[in-house]
Amino acid sequence: MSNPVLVCALRRINAIKVLADTLENLPLCREKLGKSNGVLQRVMALTPEMTFRQAVLFFTEKDFVTGKPPLYCLTCISLTKYICFSYLVGETWRCHVESLFSYLQTGAQVLCTVLLIKPGAWSHGLARILRKLDLEKFTVVGMKHTNLEPDLALGLLSPEMKQDPAVLEAHCTYLTSGSALVLCLQRSNAVKKLLDLLGPEDPKVAQALDPFLWRAQYGINAVQNGFYGSKSYQIAVRDMKLFFPEGLCCADCQTLEEEEV
Repeated sequence: MSNPVLVCALRRINAIKVLADTLENLPLCREKLGKSNGVLQRVMALTPEMTFRQAVLFFTEKDFVTGKPPLYCLTCISLTKYICFSYLVGETWRCHVESLFSYLQTGAQVLCTVLLIKPGAWSHGLARILRKLDLEKFTVVGMKHTNLEPDLALGLLSPEMKQDPAVLEAHCTYLTSGSALVLCLQRSNAVKKLLDLLGPEDPKVAQALDPFLWRAQYGINAVQNGFYGSKSYQIAVRDMKLFFPEGLCCADCQTLEEEEV
């Protein structure tokens, strides 16, 4: 109570976990503050309800800056302790002004992401894959099979893969070896949920982590791993425009609309 505090409203995907990890990885900072001003402590609110209550205590709607992703982590920083509370609301960018408190009350936003089932994988297990998607509350709002051109296949690879010519050639050769099935999927927090289901890109790593991960079940090796999933919201928007330029069959998915604003 004797020291001034700085209260910050922070927004980021997975705000709770990222902030907690960040604070845990600042041992030098904690040691300096601890020696000069007592023991450094951190208290985190772990529920959306507590996040909303704390936000109302510290801020009004006029205090917030809009036009960024509605991902909240409110942090009170003093010389002696941290008070952190956070809530993941969605992964979408809003370009128009809306009440940020309304996002805290509404919950996760319905988003779209892209799943590409690689050559050889979809022709053998399509029915099971679609059943799994339904069980995970995904809605298919776009579907097409396509033969990937080399330049398109190249665009799906990560920068790390492109650094090794042999790895790059192996992936491009495989992706263009037959027809692939592309799905546009919709649900709340779709991008992260899909990535969590797919698991690590190497099926052996996925198998060791959880044999029920999709790449653990359908993948053969790091190249023929069964699936490609959009790795972020921005990439999901790019993938949707790339594979479904004609549009999607979902009236309430505003992703492409808002990207164009």
